[in-house]
Amino acid sequence: MKQFRSSRRSFLALAAVTPFAVMATSACGTSGPGGASGGGASMWFLTGEPNQTTMQKAVDAFGSANPDNKIAVTYFQNDAYKTKIKTAIGAGQAPTIIYGWGGGGLKTYADAGQVEDLTSWFESNPDLKNKFFPSSFGAATVDGKIYALPNQYVAPIVLFYNKDLFDKAGVQPPKTWEDLMSLVKTFNDMGVAPLSLGGQSRWTSMMWLEYLLDRIGGPEVFQAIFEGKPNAWMDPAVIETGTKIQELVSADGFIKGFSSITADSKADQALLFTGKAAMMLQGSWTYGAMKKDGQNFVQNGKLGFVNFPTIAGGKGDPKNGVGNPAQYMSISAKATDKEKESAKKFFKDGIMTDTVIDAYINSGSVPIVTGIEDKLASSPDKDFLNFVYALGKDAPSFQQSWDQALSPTAAEALLNNIDQLFLKSITPQQFAENMNATLGK
Repeated sequence: MKQFRSSRRSFLALAAVTPFAVMATSACGTSGPGGASGGGASMWFLTGEPNQTTMQKAVDAFGSANPDNKIAVTYFQNDAYKTKIKTAIGAGQAPTIIYGWGGGGLKTYADAGQVEDLTSWFESNPDLKNKFFPSSFGAATVDGKIYALPNQYVAPIVLFYNKDLFDKAGVQPPKTWEDLMSLVKTFNDMGVAPLSLGGQSRWTSMMWLEYLLDRIGGPEVFQAIFEGKPNAWMDPAVIETGTKIQELVSADGFIKGFSSITADSKADQALLFTGKAAMMLQGSWTYGAMKKDGQNFVQNGKLGFVNFPTIAGGKGDPKNGVGNPAQYMSISAKATDKEKESAKKFFKDGIMTDTVIDAYINSGSVPIVTGIEDKLASSPDKDFLNFVYALGKDAPSFQQSWDQALSPTAAEALLNNIDQLFLKSITPQQFAENMNATLGK
């Protein structure tokens, strides 16, 4: 999933509000392209609500309490940010605080010595580290060292289903892969598509592979791929994953014409809440979109949600999750000692305050912090939020979306090969071989 491209993953609400970067009111000027004024630290963040307002309030509150450590923040549209931050980091002119998504991008920065190693700092601040979901640190870690602060909220991939259709069929949501394949026949016989899929977007198809590979081979298989170990893509679990996907396609598991359906238009969601499809594997961020656009489908209790099914003989823990474990903030290695000090103080005292946590919950998101059960219990969306909270907090492993975890070159090859795999124009073996050729790129 090329992170946050277009309107995708709208849980981050990255809708553009202006075609240019916007200076925040607390930023009175900078000492350079990424510099801070007044001895504090600089930060670049993304436009879009509710995140922009939430972050600005956090920055303002921190600045009021810490006048010698103010944060100068500049906001950018998503695509403009991704281009500008790479250029700035490469030129040694990055802001003090570098916003990102962990995984492959962070590894590139860490390998080049462009971001601070925060491992010892977290060790000296155990209360801070213990505040966050343990699973959120995977995508912040490179070669056993932590290079970023997890923040904001968790967004796992969830198997949604239409309760009305399941009631009409007299069936229960699937707990095993065998259950799922049985439901494919049941709903096809009813004249209902078993599974909605925005296959033209490709990253939606990837979700199926992510969960299947984890359930079959455990998280170690993709970890070896992420680390670039020789022939990691040739693991038998990869072949079995591709085989199961093509069996599902051949059984008409997905709605006809799935390769021409887009997720960015939310067409896959509409198929679920209008009763044209019985199930949909999608990100938790689609809950809010379906609540808004689903003709009271969510409000009337018609939307169901469960964990991904287990695989007989599989090595993966059924509690494992995949998706977006968090968002991340790193500190530029080029920043001054004073700027680094201000950034760390903001990380500790300004990022995930009670006010920020409440704002995320009110927007329908689950902050990546423990001990918020009481807050979630008072939300009108408590059933879903508690489901997401438990998945994020208790997951023994939370695999970051593959196209975020991999390098840009490997990620694009992945999406192209996934498309061919689902269309059955290549075999599972060919998929593995094609991806194996991207290792180290």
